[in-house]
Amino acid sequence: MLWNALGIALRELRRNLVRGFLTVLGVVIGVAAVVIMVSLGNGATESVTSQVENLGSNLVMAIPGRGMGPGGGAAPGFRLSDVTAVAESAAGIKAVAPVRLLNLTAIYLQKDWSTQALGSTKDYFSVGGWVMAEGRQFTDAEYLGARPVCVIGHTLVEELFGQQNPLGAHIRLKGLSCRVVGVLKAKGQGAMGQDQDSIVVLPLTTLQRRLAGRVGNRGVDRMMITVRDSASAERVVRDVTEIIRERRGIRDGEEDNFSVLDTKQIADALSSTTEILTLLLGAVAAISLLVGGIGIMNIMLVSVTERTREIGIRMAIGALPREVLMQFLVEALVLSLAGGLIGIILALVVSYVLAQAMGIPFIFDPEINLIAFGFSAAVGVIFGFAPARRAARLDPIDALRFE
Repeated sequence: MLWNALGIALRELRRNLVRGFLTVLGVVIGVAAVVIMVSLGNGATESVTSQVENLGSNLVMAIPGRGMGPGGGAAPGFRLSDVTAVAESAAGIKAVAPVRLLNLTAIYLQKDWSTQALGSTKDYFSVGGWVMAEGRQFTDAEYLGARPVCVIGHTLVEELFGQQNPLGAHIRLKGLSCRVVGVLKAKGQGAMGQDQDSIVVLPLTTLQRRLAGRVGNRGVDRMMITVRDSASAERVVRDVTEIIRERRGIRDGEEDNFSVLDTKQIADALSSTTEILTLLLGAVAAISLLVGGIGIMNIMLVSVTERTREIGIRMAIGALPREVLMQFLVEALVLSLAGGLIGIILALVVSYVLAQAMGIPFIFDPEINLIAFGFSAAVGVIFGFAPARRAARLDPIDALRFE
């Protein structure tokens, strides 16, 4: 009986190919949307995790606010005296680099480029894992004297200088003319999706006194800390947390208004953000599957009306109501499964293309593909049951009289 019902269902699909395609289009779009959103979300999570891991296993970061994910909140920045206290008091620390960020436009001759100026000490290059492609870092004397010197990223070299050698040239940052003394080796996209190579690194003193003004001179945005190979990152996190709590006057029982995270915690915080967004986008995309199910139900109701006389003939020659019910359920299931299969194939192609364009890894997740396919089958059964039940409950005599 099942194979017979399947054969009739395929015959009906061939008879109305255009209508069948339009019917399953909603399921195709729904399945494709779910798989694409989840695949891209998984790829973004993997990209974030790998980029954070590239920073090394011995990096600790202190930032104002509660974490790097949603709900981090705003909080006062750190003072230079906090950085000094951490460097002198916390055990197991190899180097500490204060960081102050400022978004601005870099100008060279007739060209300009939006960039991020980063003020720090020369320890930033080793802590951040930067390698010099050309030139040199700024010196202690240039830091103490707040000299207008800078080291630029690979993107700035391409956008402002092209094939010209940037060493010794002067770029303008706001009203400051800054001499380029070094070029950083390209790093690529960062953990938050930003271009790490579109950066200008200056002595912190230069940025605070000549670019940020009085407000910027009051503190730094974060501390980047490298841990000695023989030390424990967890112990360093505890020590740094205690030092900052004491300096900020936070009492026992009061919540911190800052976060101290090691590399693993940073990766987990960023990954949790992308995972939450992936779930939300996947849930929104799943709604279109329900829309596709409604389309299947509408077309099956139309099909029952069109084939009322056929149903009456079948029941008159001995077909049981359950066989009619099975027939229309199988037809609805075939429609939804066809839509699910086409949607998965489409999703894999689109996901691969978008992953390449976005620069994130393409991850094939068999689980989400099976779930989407199974959900499309469930949609066919659920939304096809009402039309099938209506067909099975037709009176044979009334059905034969139907025009």
